[in-house]
Amino acid sequence: MFTTLRLQLHKSLEHFVPEKRLFLRTGSETRFVRLSPTTQIIAVLGSTSFIAWTIIATAIVLMDTIGSGNFRDQARRDQAIYEERLNSIASERDNRTSEALAAQQRFNTALAQVSSMQSELLASEDERKELERGIDVIQATLRRTMNQREVLKTELEVIVSKLDTESGIISSTSTASGVSNAMDYVNDTLEDVARERDSANARALQAQSQTSGLELEIQFLEEKANQIFRQLEDAMTISVKPLDKMFRNAGLDTNRLLKQIRRGYSGQGGAMSPISFHQNELGPSDITVDRANSILAQLDRLNIYRIAAEKAPFSMPLKGSFRFTSGYGPRWGQMHRGTDFAARSGTPIYATADGVVARAEWWGGYGRVVYIKHAFGIETRYAHLAKIRVKKGQRVSRGQKIGDMGNSGKSTGTHLHYEVRVDGKDVNPMIYIKAGRDVF
Repeated sequence: MFTTLRLQLHKSLEHFVPEKRLFLRTGSETRFVRLSPTTQIIAVLGSTSFIAWTIIATAIVLMDTIGSGNFRDQARRDQAIYEERLNSIASERDNRTSEALAAQQRFNTALAQVSSMQSELLASEDERKELERGIDVIQATLRRTMNQREVLKTELEVIVSKLDTESGIISSTSTASGVSNAMDYVNDTLEDVARERDSANARALQAQSQTSGLELEIQFLEEKANQIFRQLEDAMTISVKPLDKMFRNAGLDTNRLLKQIRRGYSGQGGAMSPISFHQNELGPSDITVDRANSILAQLDRLNIYRIAAEKAPFSMPLKGSFRFTSGYGPRWGQMHRGTDFAARSGTPIYATADGVVARAEWWGGYGRVVYIKHAFGIETRYAHLAKIRVKKGQRVSRGQKIGDMGNSGKSTGTHLHYEVRVDGKDVNPMIYIKAGRDVF
């Protein structure tokens, strides 16, 4: 029955596709190949399918090429915007730092002037008190002399009375002359004391006038210092808060980070040392000194953050054109523990932070790989390199070239596999890169 159906189908197809013969002549022989309707239909369908597949594949390749070109152009534009923003923020940061240092210098000058004026004021106050004590002594002496004069006058009257009744004129005249001389001496002494009192009063008034002028000048200097403080505090707020946010967004404990950096940079003294005065200079508490020490503490925090930023992987491992090909997370049923960046073979790879090379060799599926140990328990890995440019144990700086992009190890194409690990546990590298973009 199957044969009958096949013959009927063959006859039906012959009406539309007649049987054809393809003759092949070789030397003295002639052969032919019979092309049945079924064979012809299969050949046509196969050719059509092949042509359609070719057209579709070509279109896909063209679309992928155009898309890759757009991605590269977009990556170049993003890179240019990022670098422009980085340069702008770095310039602004430098300007803020220069303003802070200049303001600190102005503040130190103003503080020295205030200290000098206060010293003069204290000296003037001491002089005024000394003059007051001198005036008190002079007045007490004057009162004592006046009392003595009254006593002598009374005694003189008594003596004169006795002389009139008991002695002659010569004796009376001699005694009166002695008493008159004593009275003249007392009067001269009183005049000297009065002149000294007037002079002391004049010096006291002059000292009081100088004290008022010094107080006004100190008020002016305090207002000037307050304005400088406000500028410094604003500059510190603008400079420190973004850095503090950057480290927190990266998941770093800022208190632990500050302690660890201070242990490595524990020098004492210099411009960053807290300001201190003796109690008899400015009193038991002075808000100016507290504000100055607060600003110095912020400057110290800013310096520590600047050092820490060099030691944590906030920068990109690539500087040229590239595209992201795979992110951190599950992929094809497995955990992808890093981020992949694709670019041309041989593209330079750079260290993302200061550190020490822990591995620089061929390592299994990673191919040629470089491990770098950083501060705070952080390690970065750069895999599938074409060439390694550093050695194990070598100390590297952020932005230093450590290798070339390649396709070594278990890799499907030229790219960089970049990992960040904290205390041995892998984390998303883009957390650090995005946190760094907000500041740098």
